[in-house]
Amino acid sequence: MKYVLMLAGDYTEDYEVMVPFQALKMAGAEVDVVCPDKRKGDTIKTAIHDFEGDQTYSEKPGHNFLLNASFDYLKLDRYDGLFLTGGRAPEYLRLDSRVIDLVRFFMDLNKPVAAICHGVQILTAADVLKGKTVTAYPAVKPEVLAAGAVFAEKEPYEAVVCGNLVTSPAWPGNAELLKGFLKLLGITFA
Repeated sequence: MKYVLMLAGDYTEDYEVMVPFQALKMAGAEVDVVCPDKRKGDTIKTAIHDFEGDQTYSEKPGHNFLLNASFDYLKLDRYDGLFLTGGRAPEYLRLDSRVIDLVRFFMDLNKPVAAICHGVQILTAADVLKGKTVTAYPAVKPEVLAAGAVFAEKEPYEAVVCGNLVTSPAWPGNAELLKGFLKLLGITFA
């Protein structure tokens, strides 16, 4: 059994929390979804980001997502991997020093880490990307470069694996991101 910690927050992209949560559980992983300053049983509001031909994505209300663990009571050594959701939540989650410490814990121990879309903003804030090749939503490129990483231009449905880290630009990349993350976790299918 593999244990995954998933970090989310209000206005996390709906498909970037719902789909990975369900897929990881289907693959046999235990997944704890947490948000700073919220407890097990609380909900986060999600947002649906869509690509409709505008200069950037549109945003619509998503679902409420029920948190199944409490951020304040985490025992990080219990987890085999970390999943950073995207959407708008990473903008403010990266300002929390506890989040930065959590990310550094996983990266320092070379444990599998997945980050989708704007979730890479948390990695840039944690200063753990120097020399790595990653992808993210294109608007995050300046932050990735400033963090000393190489930005890989990828289609929204693609993913990049670099060492213990797998990244994707947006929710259309869930399948490739999850394939890479499951492989890093050592979860295989017959």
